[in-house]
Amino acid sequence: MNANAFRHFYDYHFAENRKMWDSYVVSLSFEQFTQEAAYSHGSVRDQIIHLMGADEMWFSELRGAEPPEPFLPAGFDDRESIRARWDSIEKTMRDYLADLRDDMLFDKPIEEPEEDQVLFVWQVLLHVANHGTDHRAQLLRQLNDLGAKTTSQDYIFHIYDNLFVE
Repeated sequence: MNANAFRHFYDYHFAENRKMWDSYVVSLSFEQFTQEAAYSHGSVRDQIIHLMGADEMWFSELRGAEPPEPFLPAGFDDRESIRARWDSIEKTMRDYLADLRDDMLFDKPIEEPEEDQVLFVWQVLLHVANHGTDHRAQLLRQLNDLGAKTTSQDYIFHIYDNLFVE
């Protein structure tokens, strides 16, 4: 386990988030984007905002920063604003990962809430990436139900597509 492996895996996380957005979300009508769904966090918009908020909250805690107030999906109807916010969150995450060292993986930096104080950095990093995969899978199903021709988000395909890039 090392910091470079986490940077590599987060490149996949960010690439899949962008692929989902660029390939499917931007072409949805406003009605499709905000259409209620009974499962998980609701509409495509609400799922994305949940995913963004979780990434932002966990990485704030890893950085020792005050987690931001959760943002409400209804306040984010403009996709340009949502994408800009997501880009900002991704940049903050990338900045943290750029400074990540192997010895930091076994730190326990989270002070609040109390139950998270036992978590090592590596555990939080795995959780956040796994959480993203889970919600992207839910989103891909929703997008498919809305008529999008979705594709797999399997990590191995990211590897194949980037063999000569790294």
